[in-house]
Amino acid sequence: MRRKFIAGNWKMNKTAEEGAALARELVKALAGGGKADVAVCPPFTALAAVGAELKGSAIALGAQNMHWEKSGAFTGEVSAGMLVSAGCKYVILGHSERRGLFGETDATVNRKLAAALAAGLAPIVCVGEVLAEREAGRTLEVVAGQVRNSLANLDARDMLKVTLAYEPVWAIGTGRNATPEQAQEVHAAIRGLLAELFGKASAEAVRIQYGGSVNAANAKSILSMPDVDGALVGGASLKAADFAAIVGSS
Repeated sequence: MRRKFIAGNWKMNKTAEEGAALARELVKALAGGGKADVAVCPPFTALAAVGAELKGSAIALGAQNMHWEKSGAFTGEVSAGMLVSAGCKYVILGHSERRGLFGETDATVNRKLAAALAAGLAPIVCVGEVLAEREAGRTLEVVAGQVRNSLANLDARDMLKVTLAYEPVWAIGTGRNATPEQAQEVHAAIRGLLAELFGKASAEAVRIQYGGSVNAANAKSILSMPDVDGALVGGASLKAADFAAIVGSS
């Protein structure tokens, strides 16, 4: 059975000092352990401070993005190796805000994915449709295309190191979220596609998170769906009590 995985994406929030304080609260709130794997993904500037607070706890450290090259003239970017050196276990790739605001494509996500795996990071690859695509009945088509292209050239063994996150773009930071049934429909379709691409065993092992206005009130109903293996949490991950409640819902 797949173990639930709850990850907090802090986005562009929290200084190093604020992040360290939140990390201390989370370590205390989640000290009893639980049935889920947990990670937090602070901004780059807070990675070291947050990582120091998480040492010895069951909460892993992740980053929100990375470049596909190991080094070079890429001002403002960080490499997979730098993230590993900073203590990261996970990295989020292809978040809809990266795609929508910064022009990332399936092709660039795929390059980053290969680099992350080569460096020993565990990637969280995000896919999801915009509202117009949902209303046009193209959700499964759009998501399938993103999955195929973002995961191109992977083999079944590498796929086992990857987490997918289905994030309907229309539900991110809007207060709206897919119903548990809508989430399950897409998650099941993704798992079916993974079985075609990588075999049934890999597909059954891969965790697929849901992201999009997940909070303490709706987490339990969403996480109860058979193909929803966790959550990628945005705003609700910025408050220790709320995030701990979501983890507890798993």
